Amino acid sequence: MKKQYALALFLGAVLILAFAAIAGSGRNASDLPAPPVAGTMIDDFTLPDADGASHSLASLKGKNGTVVIFIATKCPVSNAYNDRMEKVFEDYKAKGINVIGINSNNTEPATEVKSHAAEKGLKFTILKDDGNKIADRLGATRTPEVYLLDAKGKLAYHGRIDNGQKPESITSNDLRDALNEMIEGKAVTKTDGAAFGCSIKRVS
Repeated sequence: MKKQYALALFLGAVLILAFAAIAGSGRNASDLPAPPVAGTMIDDFTLPDADGASHSLASLKGKNGTVVIFIATKCPVSNAYNDRMEKVFEDYKAKGINVIGINSNNTEPATEVKSHAAEKGLKFTILKDDGNKIADRLGATRTPEVYLLDAKGKLAYHGRIDNGQKPESITSNDLRDALNEMIEGKAVTKTDGAAFGCSIKRVS
């Protein structure tokens, strides 16, 4: 009788641990599909901004192209790029390029996204990707991580903004080089560059 009771307790414990493992497994970077390759058409999507107003990608795209950047409020690497991201927005808006930020971190609520943008002087639109659905769709894993779309919505470049977290260490301006080539009607020479930064904090 005692053996049967002990066996029942053991099996119950195993089931509890199994359910806990399933519930807490979440989705991590290794579960994601590979990011789209250059030339892939990026489907339209709709997300709210920090005030809750919905915006589609189509409604925010630039006449000549769109820069989508996955960003964060707490990530020191993303924050190191705040001025550079804003400068890209300012430098290229007259050239028909728009910049869109997306925050997919489940640890950073919309109120924090709004206050962070105000504090850091980020004037481009920042959307909140609750449930990291768009980050999952695009295979984004880092902040900051860039997706440059051409005027038709095709992916022209994906990856890092440049190769140096500290401005003085930059030797390759990947995003700006891709933007300049695209605006001039040239084929983008370098279509990807490994993004680096903090991991996107996905929902469990």
